[in-house]
Amino acid sequence: MKTRIYPLEGVRNFRDFGGYASRYGGAVKPGRLFRSGHYGEASEADIGAIEALGIALQADLRRPDEREKQPGRWSAPNTITHDGGRETEAPHTRFLQEVEVNAEAADGWMNTYYQIAPYKAHHTEMFGDWFRQLAALDGDEAGLVNCAAGKDRTGILCALTHHVLGVSEEDIREDYELTNKAVNVSLFLPDAAKYFNDMLGKHHDTEVYRPFLGVRLRYLETAFAAMKVESGSIDAYLTDHLGVDEVMQQAIRDRLIES
Repeated sequence: MKTRIYPLEGVRNFRDFGGYASRYGGAVKPGRLFRSGHYGEASEADIGAIEALGIALQADLRRPDEREKQPGRWSAPNTITHDGGRETEAPHTRFLQEVEVNAEAADGWMNTYYQIAPYKAHHTEMFGDWFRQLAALDGDEAGLVNCAAGKDRTGILCALTHHVLGVSEEDIREDYELTNKAVNVSLFLPDAAKYFNDMLGKHHDTEVYRPFLGVRLRYLETAFAAMKVESGSIDAYLTDHLGVDEVMQQAIRDRLIES
Protein backbone atom coordinates (compact mmCIF):
# COMPACT_ATOMS: atom_id res chain seq x y z
CA MET A 1 0.00 0.00 0.00
CA LYS A 2 1.65 3.21 -1.20
CA THR A 3 -0.11 5.72 1.07
CA ARG A 4 -0.55 4.76 4.72
CA ILE A 5 0.76 7.77 6.67
CA TYR A 6 -0.92 11.11 5.86
CA PRO A 7 1.38 14.07 6.64
CA LEU A 8 -1.26 16.50 7.91
CA GLU A 9 -0.37 19.90 9.37
CA GLY A 10 -2.06 19.85 12.77
CA VAL A 11 -3.26 16.27 13.22
CA ARG A 12 -0.63 13.83 14.43
CA ASN A 13 -0.31 10.18 13.51
CA PHE A 14 -3.08 10.16 10.89
CA ARG A 15 -2.95 6.99 8.85
CA ASP A 16 -4.88 4.31 7.00
CA PHE A 17 -4.80 0.99 8.87
CA GLY A 18 -6.46 -0.99 6.09
CA GLY A 19 -4.73 -2.76 3.24
CA TYR A 20 -3.31 -5.71 5.16
CA ALA A 21 -3.77 -9.32 4.04
CA SER A 22 -6.46 -11.31 5.87
CA ARG A 23 -6.46 -14.97 6.82
CA TYR A 24 -10.07 -15.02 5.65
CA GLY A 25 -8.87 -14.45 2.09
CA GLY A 26 -8.03 -11.26 0.22
CA ALA A 27 -7.14 -8.11 2.13
CA VAL A 28 -8.69 -5.41 4.29
CA LYS A 29 -9.98 -2.66 2.02
CA PRO A 30 -7.80 0.46 2.03
CA GLY A 31 -9.47 3.82 2.58
CA ARG A 32 -12.06 2.44 5.00
CA LEU A 33 -10.20 2.43 8.35
CA PHE A 34 -8.24 5.39 9.70
CA ARG A 35 -6.55 6.24 13.00
CA SER A 36 -5.04 9.42 14.44
CA GLY A 37 -4.45 11.77 17.32
CA HIS A 38 -6.86 14.56 18.31
CA TYR A 39 -8.29 17.33 16.10
CA GLY A 40 -7.82 20.33 18.39
CA GLU A 41 -5.11 21.78 16.14
CA ALA A 42 -6.42 20.66 12.74
CA SER A 43 -5.81 23.22 10.00
CA GLU A 44 -8.36 24.13 7.34
CA ALA A 45 -6.29 22.13 4.85
CA ASP A 46 -6.37 19.15 7.24
CA ILE A 47 -10.14 19.37 7.56
CA GLY A 48 -10.56 19.48 3.80
CA ALA A 49 -8.32 16.44 3.32
CA ILE A 50 -10.11 14.47 6.02
CA GLU A 51 -13.59 15.31 4.76
CA ALA A 52 -12.62 13.97 1.34
CA LEU A 53 -12.08 10.50 2.84
CA GLY A 54 -15.75 9.75 3.49
CA ILE A 55 -15.37 9.12 7.22
CA ALA A 56 -18.86 8.58 8.65
CA LEU A 57 -17.96 6.99 12.02
CA GLN A 58 -15.47 8.22 14.62
CA ALA A 59 -14.55 6.64 17.95
CA ASP A 60 -13.05 9.50 20.01
CA LEU A 61 -11.53 7.58 22.90
CA ARG A 62 -10.48 10.64 24.87
CA ARG A 63 -11.77 11.31 28.37
CA PRO A 64 -14.31 14.15 28.75
CA ASP A 65 -11.70 16.42 30.37
CA GLU A 66 -9.42 15.88 27.35
CA ARG A 67 -12.21 16.78 24.95
CA GLU A 68 -13.00 19.93 26.96
CA LYS A 69 -9.37 21.08 27.03
CA GLN A 70 -8.80 20.45 23.33
CA PRO A 71 -12.13 20.59 21.49
CA GLY A 72 -11.87 18.96 18.09
CA ARG A 73 -12.05 21.26 15.06
CA TRP A 74 -13.49 18.34 13.09
CA SER A 75 -15.65 15.35 13.91
CA ALA A 76 -17.42 12.67 11.90
CA PRO A 77 -21.22 12.74 11.45
CA ASN A 78 -21.45 9.86 13.93
CA THR A 79 -18.97 10.24 16.79
CA ILE A 80 -18.69 7.81 19.70
CA THR A 81 -17.67 9.38 23.03
CA HIS A 82 -18.15 8.57 26.70
CA ASP A 83 -18.62 10.69 29.82
CA GLY A 84 -16.70 8.25 32.05
CA GLY A 85 -13.06 8.32 33.11
CA ARG A 86 -12.90 12.04 33.92
CA GLU A 87 -9.62 13.19 35.48
CA THR A 88 -8.50 16.55 36.87
CA GLU A 89 -5.23 16.07 35.00
CA ALA A 90 -3.80 13.39 32.75
CA PRO A 91 -2.63 10.31 34.71
CA HIS A 92 0.81 10.37 33.06
CA THR A 93 1.20 14.02 34.08
CA ARG A 94 0.66 13.06 37.73
CA PHE A 95 3.31 10.37 37.33
CA LEU A 96 5.78 12.83 35.79
CA GLN A 97 5.31 15.21 38.72
CA GLU A 98 6.80 12.66 41.12
CA VAL A 99 10.24 13.40 42.56
CA GLU A 100 12.03 10.22 41.46
CA VAL A 101 11.27 9.51 37.82
CA ASN A 102 13.58 7.76 35.40
CA ALA A 103 13.32 6.07 32.02
CA GLU A 104 12.82 2.62 33.52
CA ALA A 105 10.00 3.85 35.77
CA ALA A 106 8.33 5.60 32.82
CA ASP A 107 8.49 2.42 30.75
CA GLY A 108 6.99 0.45 33.65
CA TRP A 109 4.21 3.00 34.14
CA MET A 110 3.18 2.76 30.49
CA ASN A 111 3.34 -1.03 30.50
CA THR A 112 1.04 -1.13 33.54
CA TYR A 113 -1.36 1.23 31.77
CA TYR A 114 -1.70 -1.25 28.92
CA GLN A 115 -2.47 -3.99 31.40
CA ILE A 116 -5.48 -2.17 32.84
CA ALA A 117 -6.67 -0.15 29.81
CA PRO A 118 -8.64 -2.97 28.11
CA TYR A 119 -10.85 -3.32 31.19
CA LYS A 120 -11.58 0.33 32.00
CA ALA A 121 -15.37 0.58 31.85
CA HIS A 122 -15.49 3.64 29.58
CA HIS A 123 -13.00 2.00 27.21
CA THR A 124 -14.92 -1.25 26.90
CA GLU A 125 -18.18 0.57 26.23
CA MET A 126 -16.63 2.65 23.46
CA PHE A 127 -14.75 -0.34 22.05
CA GLY A 128 -18.01 -2.31 21.86
CA ASP A 129 -19.85 0.65 20.29
CA TRP A 130 -17.11 0.96 17.67
CA PHE A 131 -17.58 -2.62 16.50
CA ARG A 132 -21.38 -2.43 16.59
CA GLN A 133 -21.48 0.71 14.50
CA LEU A 134 -18.63 -0.36 12.20
CA ALA A 135 -20.70 -3.42 11.27
CA ALA A 136 -23.65 -1.17 10.36
CA LEU A 137 -21.87 1.34 8.09
CA ASP A 138 -23.27 1.70 4.59
CA GLY A 139 -21.49 1.27 1.28
CA ASP A 140 -18.08 2.93 1.09
CA GLU A 141 -18.38 4.81 4.40
CA ALA A 142 -15.17 4.81 6.44
CA GLY A 143 -14.47 4.66 10.16
CA LEU A 144 -11.82 6.39 12.27
CA VAL A 145 -10.38 5.74 15.74
CA ASN A 146 -8.62 8.52 17.64
CA CYS A 147 -7.51 9.51 21.11
CA ALA A 148 -5.12 12.25 22.22
CA ALA A 149 -1.96 10.94 20.53
CA GLY A 150 -3.48 8.11 18.49
CA LYS A 151 -1.13 5.49 19.86
CA ASP A 152 -2.21 3.77 23.11
CA ARG A 153 -6.00 3.57 23.45
CA THR A 154 -6.21 3.87 19.68
CA GLY A 155 -3.47 1.28 19.27
CA ILE A 156 -5.35 -1.30 21.34
CA LEU A 157 -8.67 -0.79 19.52
CA CYS A 158 -7.06 -0.84 16.08
CA ALA A 159 -5.21 -4.05 16.95
CA LEU A 160 -8.51 -5.62 18.04
CA THR A 161 -10.11 -4.49 14.77
CA HIS A 162 -7.27 -6.12 12.86
CA HIS A 163 -7.77 -9.30 14.89
CA VAL A 164 -11.44 -9.43 13.91
CA LEU A 165 -10.45 -8.90 10.28
CA GLY A 166 -7.95 -11.75 10.29
CA VAL A 167 -4.82 -9.62 9.98
CA SER A 168 -1.68 -11.56 10.92
CA GLU A 169 0.03 -10.99 14.26
CA GLU A 170 3.09 -9.76 12.40
CA ASP A 171 1.11 -7.10 10.53
CA ILE A 172 -0.83 -6.11 13.67
CA ARG A 173 2.44 -5.41 15.43
CA GLU A 174 3.93 -3.66 12.40
CA ASP A 175 0.97 -1.30 12.20
CA TYR A 176 1.14 -0.61 15.92
CA GLU A 177 4.85 0.25 15.77
CA LEU A 178 4.29 2.51 12.75
CA THR A 179 3.41 5.25 15.26
CA ASN A 180 7.12 5.75 15.90
CA LYS A 181 7.66 6.58 12.23
CA ALA A 182 4.45 8.57 11.81
CA VAL A 183 5.31 10.95 14.68
CA ASN A 184 9.11 10.80 14.15
CA VAL A 185 9.74 10.22 17.84
CA SER A 186 13.54 10.41 17.77
CA LEU A 187 13.49 13.77 15.99
CA PHE A 188 10.98 15.46 18.29
CA LEU A 189 11.93 13.83 21.60
CA PRO A 190 14.52 16.46 22.73
CA ASP A 191 12.17 19.40 22.11
CA ALA A 192 9.25 17.54 23.70
CA ALA A 193 11.31 16.73 26.79
CA LYS A 194 12.30 20.38 27.18
CA TYR A 195 8.68 21.48 26.77
CA PHE A 196 7.37 19.07 29.41
CA ASN A 197 10.23 19.73 31.83
CA ASP A 198 9.60 23.47 31.58
CA MET A 199 5.85 22.96 32.03
CA LEU A 200 6.30 20.64 35.02
CA GLY A 201 9.26 22.43 36.54
CA LYS A 202 11.30 19.22 36.34
CA HIS A 203 14.66 18.10 35.01
CA HIS A 204 13.80 14.59 33.88
CA ASP A 205 16.15 12.87 31.46
CA THR A 206 15.01 13.03 27.84
CA GLU A 207 14.43 9.26 27.70
CA VAL A 208 11.78 9.54 30.42
CA TYR A 209 9.44 10.99 27.80
CA ARG A 210 9.96 8.42 25.04
CA PRO A 211 7.14 6.07 26.18
CA PHE A 212 4.71 9.00 26.15
CA LEU A 213 5.55 10.05 22.58
CA GLY A 214 5.99 6.68 20.89
CA VAL A 215 5.16 3.03 21.41
CA ARG A 216 6.96 -0.17 22.32
CA LEU A 217 5.76 -3.54 21.12
CA ARG A 218 5.92 -4.92 24.66
CA TYR A 219 3.03 -2.64 25.64
CA LEU A 220 0.62 -4.10 23.10
CA GLU A 221 1.72 -7.60 24.04
CA THR A 222 0.92 -6.73 27.67
CA ALA A 223 -2.61 -5.68 26.69
CA PHE A 224 -3.16 -8.93 24.77
CA ALA A 225 -1.74 -10.95 27.66
CA ALA A 226 -4.15 -9.22 30.08
CA MET A 227 -7.08 -10.19 27.85
CA LYS A 228 -5.93 -13.80 27.78
CA VAL A 229 -5.52 -13.92 31.56
CA GLU A 230 -8.75 -12.10 32.46
CA SER A 231 -11.02 -13.38 29.67
CA GLY A 232 -9.32 -16.57 28.51
CA SER A 233 -8.47 -15.36 25.00
CA ILE A 234 -8.71 -12.32 22.76
CA ASP A 235 -11.77 -13.85 21.11
CA ALA A 236 -13.44 -14.34 24.49
CA TYR A 237 -12.62 -10.73 25.42
CA LEU A 238 -14.38 -9.59 22.24
CA THR A 239 -17.46 -11.76 22.69
CA ASP A 240 -17.88 -11.86 26.46
CA HIS A 241 -16.55 -8.47 27.52
CA LEU A 242 -17.33 -6.25 24.53
CA GLY A 243 -20.42 -8.05 23.27
CA VAL A 244 -18.94 -8.43 19.80
CA ASP A 245 -20.33 -11.81 18.77
CA GLU A 246 -19.43 -13.88 15.72
CA VAL A 247 -22.38 -12.58 13.71
CA MET A 248 -21.20 -9.00 14.21
CA GLN A 249 -17.60 -9.94 13.44
CA GLN A 250 -18.67 -11.61 10.21
CA ALA A 251 -20.67 -8.53 9.22
CA ILE A 252 -17.52 -6.43 9.71
CA ARG A 253 -15.48 -8.87 7.64
CA ASP A 254 -18.11 -8.88 4.89
CA ARG A 255 -17.91 -5.09 4.72
CA LEU A 256 -14.17 -4.61 4.96
CA ILE A 257 -12.42 -7.58 3.34
CA GLU A 258 -12.05 -7.61 -0.43
CA SER A 259 -11.15 -10.75 -2.37
